[in-house]
Amino acid sequence: MQKCIFLDRDGVLNEDRVDYVYKIEDYIIPEGVVDGLNLLKKAGYLLIVVTNQAGIAKGLYTREDVLNCHDFLQSQCGGVIDDIYFCKHHPLHSSESLLRKPDSLMLEKAIAKYNIDTTHSYMIGDAERDVRAGMKAGVKTIHIATGKENTELADYRFGSLLEASKFIIDNPTS
Repeated sequence: MQKCIFLDRDGVLNEDRVDYVYKIEDYIIPEGVVDGLNLLKKAGYLLIVVTNQAGIAKGLYTREDVLNCHDFLQSQCGGVIDDIYFCKHHPLHSSESLLRKPDSLMLEKAIAKYNIDTTHSYMIGDAERDVRAGMKAGVKTIHIATGKENTELADYRFGSLLEASKFIIDNPTS
């Protein structure tokens, strides 16, 4: 079985915006993200992005826009991300979906596909919905405190992905 880090996108891997991030020129990777991803990859973790992308359902951008941003991230971090799962649904604009966080179907699909050991895996996100999805999937949870949203539900809290990555590396059995 493999250990995995599930990563929310907006607010963790790139700076979040109120009007959606779907153009490469707006895709700003915070300092330390690339280093954090590389530390986790070198420690043997799968890196899988799980992200809600309701802007697709709202007609604001396309699936291809999401994949272009993912390709840009991959180019900046040396291609260390193993997969991306995204939910294009929104209950007010398309349909309900168990893929949409705080539900956990994106994580569960990856767990089955990659034979992931949930006892040695984490969900890292900046919102309570990310933490709830991780809890439902049975992985440890880390909240990245960006100031956007606070939650007391997470197992751990850090100010950045790099801080969280160092903790995971230094505490492999946490």
